[in-house]
Amino acid sequence: MRLCLLALLSGSAALAQELPAPLTDADFKPVRIEEVLLGQQLFYDPILSGNREVSCATCHHPAFGTSDGLSLGIGDGGMGLGTARVVDPVNMPEQRVPRNAPALFNLGAYEFTVLFHDGRIEVDADRPGGLRTPLDADMVAGFTSLLSAQTMFPVLSPDEMAGHYSENEVSKAVRRGVLTGPGGAWDIIARRVADIPAYAADFMLVYDHIDAPGAIGFADISNAIAAFIASEWRSDGAPFDGVLRGDGDLPAPAAAGMALFYGEAGCAGCHRGPFLTDHQFHVMGVPQIGPGKAARFESHARDEGRFRVTGNPADLYAFRTPSLRNVALTAPYGHAGAERDLRKFVVGHLDPAAALATYDIAAAVLPAFDADDARGLHDNPAIAAAVTVSPVTLRDHDIAALIAFLQALTDPAAQQGHLGVPDTVPSGLPVVRPR
Repeated sequence: MRLCLLALLSGSAALAQELPAPLTDADFKPVRIEEVLLGQQLFYDPILSGNREVSCATCHHPAFGTSDGLSLGIGDGGMGLGTARVVDPVNMPEQRVPRNAPALFNLGAYEFTVLFHDGRIEVDADRPGGLRTPLDADMVAGFTSLLSAQTMFPVLSPDEMAGHYSENEVSKAVRRGVLTGPGGAWDIIARRVADIPAYAADFMLVYDHIDAPGAIGFADISNAIAAFIASEWRSDGAPFDGVLRGDGDLPAPAAAGMALFYGEAGCAGCHRGPFLTDHQFHVMGVPQIGPGKAARFESHARDEGRFRVTGNPADLYAFRTPSLRNVALTAPYGHAGAERDLRKFVVGHLDPAAALATYDIAAAVLPAFDADDARGLHDNPAIAAAVTVSPVTLRDHDIAALIAFLQALTDPAAQQGHLGVPDTVPSGLPVVRPR
């Protein structure tokens, strides 16, 4: 089947590309099961959040494709899980989380050297510790990977896990700008974890450098969570992977869609390689909804994407190319989750400017909240003007074939994760589950 497809692709348009090599263990960082098991407990434990109500799984749950099923989530100040999540009238959030919660599949692969929609953390050999992050000198040492370092940021965000400025000791430390060192936000969280006997025992068992509870640092917590994510949501068992290995094939609609993907439709120009991403930043005219990425003293609802990191005008409204692995599970789509329907999102990519002109915010999935979520749409003309890709015309049956191929990127084993959701966590706090 692979040879037949390559022959088909070689005779198509100039955009045709060869399929990537199949994934193997060599593409992924090795993990230790004892570290993975510790990370599983921490991932689902609300003890890491300021008000002890939000866990990593609140916004990254396997029931919702390792995201939350929402366009823009409600972190601190919400109740429930996924599309059933609502604001807490007793602890109202200040705003929605400004960007869509990205999926966690395959983040333990060596190839992932840049993370977040705007790439604000990435591997950089010229920086201390080998990482570039917005915290610069405030970054602490001890992270074993970029994925581990990524875990540090949600716990500092008032909208995500920290809570708002006067609510708890973590949010107060964040407000004062005290992140590192004794009494800093990360240290407060680490001390909470270390004070739980089961966690203290596990950390001393897993890490040779920890010989007492007081030696547990937040980087150790991050490393364990990263090991869990890397193991739990490694995804290389989709029907597409059978084609790459040469021991499987796709049904006719998906096979035709793959030929289009690597040929006439031009999708592989950005979605290439084994994870179907070039890890670069492109302006694809995706609508901006919600509060935007503004500093606290700013009042706009724009999200200028990669420009906020580089300051380069060429990066205005550019966002990182997401991996398409398990894309059928990870709706809504776009940096702000503006579109709930995969077919409509694909059609929008064929002619971004035209799609922007007709976008209706009813396509989003937003829990009820007193906010003007459409303010950012006023930026549509500027977003459309930044688009440089040429429109592509496809027939309805071609689009249907493309969707069939995208569905063939779903790995059944990755949907629930390999370990699943624990019944309890050492803190004794509730483990969030779908209703």
